[in-house]
Amino acid sequence: MRKLVFLFSLLLFVLVSEAADVKFTASAPNAIVMGEQFRLSFTVNAEAKDLRVQEMPDFEVLMGPSQSKSYSSSWVNGQSTSETTITYTYILMPKKVGTFNIAPATIKVNGANYVSNALSIKVLPPDKAAAGSGNSSSEGASSSQPSSQAITSDGLFVKMLVDDRNVYEQQGFVVTFKLYSLYDCGLTGVKFPEFEGFLAQEVELPEQKQWGLENYNGRNYRTVVLKQTVLYPQRSGKLTIPAGKFDAVVRVRTQQKVRSIFDDFFDSYQDVKKVITSSPASVTVKPLPAGKPASFSGAVGNFTMNASINSDRVKANEAVTIKLKLTGNGNVKLIKNPEVVFPNDFEIYDPKVETDIKTTAAGVSGSKTIEYYAIPRYAGDFEIPAIEFSYFDTKSLSYKTLKAGPYKLHVEKGDGNATSPVINNFGEKESLKYIGQDIRYLKINDVRFVSKDDVFFGSFIYVLCYLIPSILFVVFFFIYRKQVKENANIALVRTKKANKMAVKRLKNAGKLLKANDKEAFYEEVLRALWGYLSDKLNIPQSNLTKDNVEAELIKYGVDESLINEFMRILNTCEFARYAPAQSSDAMDNLYELTADAIGKMENTIKK
Repeated sequence: MRKLVFLFSLLLFVLVSEAADVKFTASAPNAIVMGEQFRLSFTVNAEAKDLRVQEMPDFEVLMGPSQSKSYSSSWVNGQSTSETTITYTYILMPKKVGTFNIAPATIKVNGANYVSNALSIKVLPPDKAAAGSGNSSSEGASSSQPSSQAITSDGLFVKMLVDDRNVYEQQGFVVTFKLYSLYDCGLTGVKFPEFEGFLAQEVELPEQKQWGLENYNGRNYRTVVLKQTVLYPQRSGKLTIPAGKFDAVVRVRTQQKVRSIFDDFFDSYQDVKKVITSSPASVTVKPLPAGKPASFSGAVGNFTMNASINSDRVKANEAVTIKLKLTGNGNVKLIKNPEVVFPNDFEIYDPKVETDIKTTAAGVSGSKTIEYYAIPRYAGDFEIPAIEFSYFDTKSLSYKTLKAGPYKLHVEKGDGNATSPVINNFGEKESLKYIGQDIRYLKINDVRFVSKDDVFFGSFIYVLCYLIPSILFVVFFFIYRKQVKENANIALVRTKKANKMAVKRLKNAGKLLKANDKEAFYEEVLRALWGYLSDKLNIPQSNLTKDNVEAELIKYGVDESLINEFMRILNTCEFARYAPAQSSDAMDNLYELTADAIGKMENTIKK
């Protein structure tokens, strides 16, 4: 009976867990070519029924929905989990060129309705070259690989896209480097230009770069964003962003004489290197207009301000806190703290500043929170003048001033014996001191004089007063030293195992290399590199970026050529996953370069 109850409870737990984590999603390509078929899929991870899909007037339904079902189960730590996945698939064809939406679908799971996500699909016109030859492949020219002599500048290039070429000082704009290709290719070397005259904030892109499809000048290119940066011009005039340089490897078909009809079924390919250079771009930067308010300190964009005070009635020696929050779009990171003028009788401390900034392709947005601290030393009525913050509004092209306050403050006489909260960790001062507690008076009562005949110096107690502290000092010194070593070993263990773990991952990559599993090989090499850097630099892998890795390696005195070699290997691995044209020789070479680079790094960074 107990077994039956247990099994029933386990089954009920599994069913409840599945019902609580139901996922219903829709998926389809982001871009397709007119005349091409594509798949629209709806996937749910539970037993479901009654799928309802809204009408799709912009697409012709060629087939569907076809249903497929799969099961998976696992047993982990004595607990069993199982999952059912059902996929409904439609085959569609677009009716016209444009951007069209597919409305969310609904489905029932255990009597409850679930709604999928909506989709937006861009339908591109047929490739003009493909249309002329009767071929309208959605992959453009990549479906028919060129010969080694047919790689043209309009078939493979990098564009530097500037979203605004006419801006004001400190007004941010986005620069995007995008690769356009008609061929199967990958990048082995990337050198982006220096942004002289600008402050730059890089947009965080997904580690796994996604290829897309884009129609440009009548051709359908495979595209991928290489880099996005928000630039803030620091001076007026005509500023130039120089060209970038990119080393590409293109997979091409080798020309050969046809000896029989069967030769058409067998193609041979080779990797051809090509250097790509993006065109420079000029930006006209206008100076900010005259008539700047006194409270203007360089903020450009669109902002709001909220301010608050912790209390308008305090006691002497109690902290007064004014909290100011600036929120908006623009050069948030570069905003200077607005000035707060406290009365002369207040002891003022450095403000505490926190920023929360998000950099996207739409620009920089976020907030800056400033907490101002001061302590009144005397009782009375005081006034803190209004706080002003001015910025240049890029929409109205005018200066705007935001105000908060003024604040009336009543300070009562403080209690010298009372303890008030102490504020730490802001500014250069360690703590707040209170008058009345800082000075201690001499105590003159109950004074007892010692006779000169009382000999203390040289006595046994006198010796103990020196001996006991000395022994305690030695004991605590060794305990402290041991504790320091134990704490240091935590970091040392991680750094010492860095090379060992990297070698282990490289061995796995070697096995994948022999099996000619290209995608898995490059992923394993990437894991080896990122894992090694995370362990060696003692930085969580989730916080690692190419920029902070480069900065950390410079701190450790790593040679610039070795840093560049690491960056090249990382770039090669990332882009090779999108380039099935990589040959076995290239993979062998990359494997040897990776092992050599890790060995050099191990000899350079000694911990």
